[in-house]
Parts: sequence; structure tokens; C-alpha cells
Amino acid sequence: MPRVAGVDIPNNKATVYSLQYLYGVGSKTAELICEKTGIDPLTPAKDLTEEQLSKIAGVLEQDFIIEGQLRRQVQQNVARLRDIACYRGLRHRRGLPVRGQRTKTNARTRKGPRKTVAGKKSVKEMR
Repeated sequence: MPRVAGVDIPNNKATVYSLQYLYGVGSKTAELICEKTGIDPLTPAKDLTEEQLSKIAGVLEQDFIIEGQLRRQVQQNVARLRDIACYRGLRHRRGLPVRGQRTKTNARTRKGPRKTVAGKKSVKEMR
């Protein structure tokens, strides 16, 4: 498996798809990297030479923020929102949707599994 920016990319896939395994590299960015380095996007990653891999690593390091640095930057942005106690920061702190989605229903991904609250006893049980 070729290693780019500390991440193993899949052997059997085309280079343009293998590069997308890096955090912060999507389809457009992967195409741009292949274009800048002069590598055929459909070449399988296992056929890349050491020289081509170093070219890719150079372009990534020079032009893009990826992997650990990008994760750190995102974390810092969220921490800043929390610190200044803006609305988005409060939503992050409470673990609720940040971008205006409804929460009465359909917020399970963000809120986690349901926490059932004990209901009232019925009239029949009281007698």
C-alpha cells in the first residue's frame, strides 16, 4: 500500500479515488492534485512510482491543509465558538444540531439514543 501524508491509500483503486482517503481531500481536490502532478487519475495507486508519490506529497504539503493539521484547525474553531458562548457554541456544547435543524423529531444522530422518561401512572393503576 502506498503511503501519502502518513495514511495508507488503497492499492487497487485509481489514484483519484485513493487520494480521497486522506482527511480534507475530496473529489475536486484529488483531481486538482493529479492535474498539478501530471499523473493520470485512473492509474491504480499500486503503479505509482516513488517519484510520483513524492510529487503528490509535495503538492499536498504546499497547497492544502490536510489530516492532523486540518482536524486541529476544525477543533480550534469549535472551541472558539464554545469559548465566546455564541449560539453555535452553545449548540456544540449541548450536543444538539448546530445549523438550524428541528429537534422535536429527527435529531437522533446528534442527540444520541432516546432517554425514556417514566410516564404518569394511569387512573386504573392508582385504584
